[in-house]
Amino acid sequence: MAIGLYIHVPFCLQKCNYCDFISYPYDVDLAASYVYALEKEMALHTVNMRSDHRTVKSIYLGGGTPTVLTGEHLTAILDYCRSYFTLTADAEITVECNPGTVDSAKMVEIRKAGVNRVSIGVQAYQQKMLSRLGRIHNWREVVEAARSCKEAGFDNLSFDLMFGIPGQSQKNWRETLDRVIELTPQHVSAYNLKIEPDTPLHRDVVSGYLVSCDEELELEMYWYAIDFLTGHGFTHYEISNFAQPGREARHNLIYWNNEEYLGLGPAAHSMMNSHRFSNLESVELYINRLNKNESVIHKLNSLTREEQISETVFLGLRLISGLDLTAFEQRYGKSFSELFGDKIKKLTAQGLIEIEENRVRLTAKGLPLANEVFAEFI
Repeated sequence: MAIGLYIHVPFCLQKCNYCDFISYPYDVDLAASYVYALEKEMALHTVNMRSDHRTVKSIYLGGGTPTVLTGEHLTAILDYCRSYFTLTADAEITVECNPGTVDSAKMVEIRKAGVNRVSIGVQAYQQKMLSRLGRIHNWREVVEAARSCKEAGFDNLSFDLMFGIPGQSQKNWRETLDRVIELTPQHVSAYNLKIEPDTPLHRDVVSGYLVSCDEELELEMYWYAIDFLTGHGFTHYEISNFAQPGREARHNLIYWNNEEYLGLGPAAHSMMNSHRFSNLESVELYINRLNKNESVIHKLNSLTREEQISETVFLGLRLISGLDLTAFEQRYGKSFSELFGDKIKKLTAQGLIEIEENRVRLTAKGLPLANEVFAEFI
């Protein structure tokens, strides 16, 4: 069985105003200790991975900001992966980067180390929007990062964008998309900003310093992104994701198909053998435990059959092509209609889902109401 490998790099130069992920200020010595501990965590998993004949078909270094690490450390991490796990010949290896942490030499180094896909956190074109989000980069650095990646030999670039930023206009959003297309990415993720509690952005909205984006405007931005990107040769293949032919994010498809993945690093999550588990959040405790060759798994939950079915349904419905009903029945021994007949009738009557060619998927009406549809299956 081929699975995904997620590696959480928990360091940033500066935490963004909207971010509620686990991250810590970058410190070169702490980062070196983290990389050393990461190898030890891989060693703890290698026996089970090999005894179960699991291979790795994708590696995703996320964060945090993986590219705050040196090229030497990023290379070492990938060397450890090859030492402790069996990678498929065509494994997708992605590194997230912040444009403010990219230089040509580092991109050349990680390309030689085997990275074949780069996900760049662009978010917006306008400096005002970037500052509001607490991003450390500017547009010039986005252009330079894209150029550095291409010169290093990368031909699979993904750009992350955000709409629904407080104060963002439709004109701002259109301008961002226009500028992004000029840089010829192979993949674009367009996310509706969610203002998380206990973040600086949330505090600014609660205090009245900033005003949340109007929901109707957010919806207009979403539809515009779909029309614009599909009009430029991208396939809209997941609620928030668009790809040139054959450039879908293979690692993320593991999540949306509810397949197995192993997460390494502080606060990383895993799903294997019908169990969901997560690591300790503290980077110091993570390092200390692994220096004693102790497990860093913090929470472990056994998923019931009903929970597995529920997750398979709502994750599969994130895909524009929808959930494969034949594969669903083969996996769970019962048809989708047997398990959810009443819900199918209700959601179909409301025009939120449709079943065609043995797949169930969201309709155009259902896309912006996806969370309401998902709730029916939880």
